[in-house]
Amino acid sequence: MTIAQLAHLADPALTPRLVVKVGSALLVGADGEPRRGWLSALVGELAEARARGQDVIVVSSGAIALGARRLGLAKGGRGSLADAQAAAAVGQIALAGLWAELLAGYGATAAQVLLTLDDLEDRRRWLNVTATLGTLLARGAVPVINENDTVATEEIRFGDNDRLAARVAQAAEASAVLLLSDIDGLYDRDPRQPGATRIPVVRRVTPDIHAMATAGSSSGLGSGGMTSKLQAAEIAGMAGMALAIIDGRPDRPIGSALASGNGTVFLARPRKAARKAWLGGRMRMRGTVHVDAGAARALSQGASLLAAGVVRVEGTFMRGDAIAVLGPAGEVLARGLTEYDAGECAALAGHNSRDHADILGYAPRSALIHRDHLVLV
Repeated sequence: MTIAQLAHLADPALTPRLVVKVGSALLVGADGEPRRGWLSALVGELAEARARGQDVIVVSSGAIALGARRLGLAKGGRGSLADAQAAAAVGQIALAGLWAELLAGYGATAAQVLLTLDDLEDRRRWLNVTATLGTLLARGAVPVINENDTVATEEIRFGDNDRLAARVAQAAEASAVLLLSDIDGLYDRDPRQPGATRIPVVRRVTPDIHAMATAGSSSGLGSGGMTSKLQAAEIAGMAGMALAIIDGRPDRPIGSALASGNGTVFLARPRKAARKAWLGGRMRMRGTVHVDAGAARALSQGASLLAAGVVRVEGTFMRGDAIAVLGPAGEVLARGLTEYDAGECAALAGHNSRDHADILGYAPRSALIHRDHLVLV
């Protein structure tokens, strides 16, 4: 049996390890101060999950919003990168202290973990994160994770904690991700429109599902919207984890959603090997290769990517970099680690393997991306 409904998130047999993401708009009030009463009730719910035998990891936004208040910064601290970094430096102390205090009230030890995109995109650092989270959980601590906004720049940012939560869940080998939002799930159109209908279960995030998403956060405090939540669902699903979106606004929001069934559950896909799941969840691609219909069919049947099926190469990348493989209609088919740099790929594109040595002047590898280093999306 697998996770197929919200109630399963409270079942230790189905969800032994749960990642819960809390957004800025829920944690911080309009006055820039933490909503202590609401957060205290949520921490009580997390304590109940731990008492049931579930491991809990928290991904918590709110550092920038809290720090902006203390520094007197306009636009919630998001007026510039420098403002956001300064606000995060001040707010992260307050945020960590708040979680530590409230968790301690239930006998739990909070552990602060700050991450950047590179920490989960680089394979060695990914393994370090995995080991650290495993040790903390084994010792009974509750990891409280946030993006390291003080040092992150546009090049090394997740940009929102929805996708961070999905990647952290993957690194921690969690069973599911729970996103507490200011909306109770995915709707078939903007939920403010008449007749909008909530979608209770999504089997796979397709282009039609993406078309339902609205971009911005309604609060103005957060950095993610429904689009980022769908991207998180794709990352989670590819790693064999379910993801759920619920309305985080009520007191004790988890219990409220589980009792009513209100929310959207994105079902897991078959779990891939750990390395392929890591590769499939990577967010930053160094380049792109476009392939013809024949190559697309071969990839779908488990083949390696051969140069003969490549029609165009874009980007600057080196051997071993992660690149995306796009089909004839521009759709993303796969991600993989390239065996050649961009210039070599461009020179080999459209040519049979037997011609590669003559083109490059040395004995080549047989595939542009070997199937062992390629994951279909």
